[in-house]
This record gives sequence, C-alpha cells and structure tokens, in this order.
Amino acid sequence: MLAAMNGRLAMFAVCIAILLAAALMLIWNNRLDAGVILRNPAIVEVQPTIFLYRPAGDFLRDGKPTNPPTRTIAIEQPLAIMRHQVSAAEYQRCVDEGGCTQLAPGVAVDDRPAVQVSWRDAEAYGAWLSRKTGIRYRLPSDREWAIAAGTLFRDDALPDTDDTNPAQRWLAKYESEASRNVPESDQASLPITSFAVNENGLFNVAGDVWEWTNTCFVRQALDGKGGSIGEPIVNCGVRVVEGRHRTYISDFIRDARAGGCAIGTPPTSLGFRLVREDDGSSQGVRLFAKLVRNLSSVLRLARQPLLDAD
Repeated sequence: MLAAMNGRLAMFAVCIAILLAAALMLIWNNRLDAGVILRNPAIVEVQPTIFLYRPAGDFLRDGKPTNPPTRTIAIEQPLAIMRHQVSAAEYQRCVDEGGCTQLAPGVAVDDRPAVQVSWRDAEAYGAWLSRKTGIRYRLPSDREWAIAAGTLFRDDALPDTDDTNPAQRWLAKYESEASRNVPESDQASLPITSFAVNENGLFNVAGDVWEWTNTCFVRQALDGKGGSIGEPIVNCGVRVVEGRHRTYISDFIRDARAGGCAIGTPPTSLGFRLVREDDGSSQGVRLFAKLVRNLSSVLRLARQPLLDAD
C-alpha cells in the first residue's frame, strides 16, 4: 500500500516539475510577472451577437452637424469583459507596486470603484495587471462597451431636425443636455456591486460611475447617404466615455511637465473596467493556472492517507 502511494506521489512530483518548468518559461518570456501571480478578476463573456451601433464623434453633412447612421455590427467572437469596475482596493495594489499613480486624496481604498482616474491611469493599471497575470487586459473600445452594456447603452444622437434650420438642432441639444444635467453628488460612489446586473451579467453599467473607453474622438464629413467623405480628423487627446449617456473627456495629465490636453484631476464619477484578450497565449496561461489549482487539490487528497497512517 505504502509503495503504491509513493509511486503516485512520484508521478505527481513529475507533474509538478513539468508545470514549474512551464511557469519558468512563461516568466522568462515575460508572459508572467516573477512576483506574486494575481488571481484573475471576475469576467463575463458576452456571446457573439448582431448589434445596432451609432459611431461616436462629431459628424457633418454639408458643413452642418448631423447624426451618423446606425450600423449593423456582427460580433463573431465572445467578448470577455470585467464583471464590475476596477475597485479602489484593486487599483491600490498597482500603486503599492509602483505600477500606477496614487489615487486622488479622499478616494476611499475599499470595494468602491477606483475614481478620479485618467485614461493614462487606466492604461497603466491594464499593463500592470497583464504583467501580473500573464494575460493581456486593456480598455474596451466604445463599440465593445456598447455591446456589453446591452439595453442600457445610450448614444449621443439628437432627435431629427430640419437641417436648413440650425436653431432647431441647437434647441434639441440644449433640451437633451438639460434633461440629464444631474448635479454631481458630494457623496462617495457606491460599492462595485451595488447596482443590479444587466442582461449580460455586468454590475454598475450606467450607474453612478462613468467609464473610460479606448476610442478616440473623431470628426467626420458625411455624404447624403451617410457615407464617409475623406479621412476623419482623429483626436486621441480626447476619449469617448460611457455611462448613463455617452460623452467625451480630455486625457487629464496630473503633472503639467508631461504635457497633455488638460491639467488637473479627473472627475469624481469617472472609473473604468477592462477587457480580457482571449488570444492563444492567454488561454494557455489560464489553463496553466487552472491545472495548478486542480493539481494542488489532488495532492492534498493524496497526502491525507499518509498523514492518517502516521
């Protein structure tokens, strides 16, 4: 009996050696951080779908502002996106390791969303998390965010107006902005799971915190059928932000010496969540982590009879 158990333990030891060798190879190739490997964040997968989407930006027809036409978008692969926004406590781990800029004074480091973060802060966190897990995380595009938000997505189109009368569009824009002009609360944001999940399983979509996307602001001329005329003017110093409605925010730079469109601290209601890239190498890293967890469980079960025999 003891010999058989020792044989099984020897086989398990060989498996561990193989897995450790694989881990060392991943670390050597910079797929994993040599420090503590973080547990992957909670992810939901939005299944392939067909979606009506109106692009973000400013669009002109005959030199006058107009709504861009909606387009049918087909998503052929599942979209893996964080179940909730990155919390202040999660972000603080990146700060502690020197990968992120310190949160603004007054932001509670707990399970509430990490807010007052710039686009660069969100990018830095994604890069740090990618190093720590061996899996690439990044900000979603505006299109990806819209798909994940589902029925809670609201674009910035205005009601149809007479193109020959600009005053009608100005009035429609004023009424639209006035209807959603809710004063910013002095209270801190609520915990990341405070709001009910949407149909795709995401918390706090269109809740009390807006979210960065990686989509740059564009200005595009359209023809009479809604097609593009010429190349768009792209301004990546301004990004699309999504939440209760779509808006556009400058990339805030805290240090004026670094340059940028706007110097200062981002709004108290601005946070982010990330998309997970499901390429082949990322899937391999996730499978490796799962194998390690399963093997650890098996080893504990195999070791228990030997402890009982002692």
